Amino acid sequence: MLSPHVKENLKSVSLIVLVFIAWEFSCVIFKISPIVLPRPSVVFTTLIVQMPALWPNILQTLATTMVGFLLGTIVGVALGVLVGVSRTAYKTAYPLLVGFSSIPKVAVVPIFVLWFGSGTVPAILTALTTCVFPIVVNVATGLATTEPEMEDVLKALGATRMQVLWNVSLPRAMPYFFASLKVAVTLAFVGTVLSETVASNLGIGTVMMMATSSFDVPLAFAGLFALAFLGIALYSVFAVIEQRVCGWANRRQELAVN
Repeated sequence: MLSPHVKENLKSVSLIVLVFIAWEFSCVIFKISPIVLPRPSVVFTTLIVQMPALWPNILQTLATTMVGFLLGTIVGVALGVLVGVSRTAYKTAYPLLVGFSSIPKVAVVPIFVLWFGSGTVPAILTALTTCVFPIVVNVATGLATTEPEMEDVLKALGATRMQVLWNVSLPRAMPYFFASLKVAVTLAFVGTVLSETVASNLGIGTVMMMATSSFDVPLAFAGLFALAFLGIALYSVFAVIEQRVCGWANRRQELAVN
């Protein structure tokens, strides 16, 4: 007898497989050219055959993304705590962050290239700037959920402002923090690949640009699939860590409506 959790996962996997099957048969039935939309079987075959050439580019994109994501997390947490605990910082930094996040990152990449040259550094900075905003917002929101009454009680018991922040506010903000990490890590990939398509000689973005310029659409889709796999893998890692750290904040899955 399968548990409800396993049944739910099987349903999800089945639906994903059905999507690829529908994609495959649609390309065959409507005779869609591989230059327009390659079949999934062709894309997977290309991914396997080209893996020796793709692997260094995959590692480059993954390493660049993780460095940018790590730096973005550090900056985002620091700014989020500052914005969350200081009203002056909120009124000063928040409008600037909103304005900067509204700028298309494709417009920022040439500036990074002008400052640091083409290569890995612009990609790291683009990943950083892409993922930092959701972390700031969620950390600040999590800190704001601490009830003023609880703070007043703790201060009446002799707790300092730093003790309240460290022992109450930050733990209560952890679910928001991990929620932002799952979003930020996918955005970091977007920033990295965007920079690689503009100013890099290595990475999945570079491979996709070269593939499209030579009309090798299956290879371009293979790059997309590789990015999707990396994003899903890292998202799953943070979801598992979130469940271990913040399991107390999640509702029991048995109570979910099937």
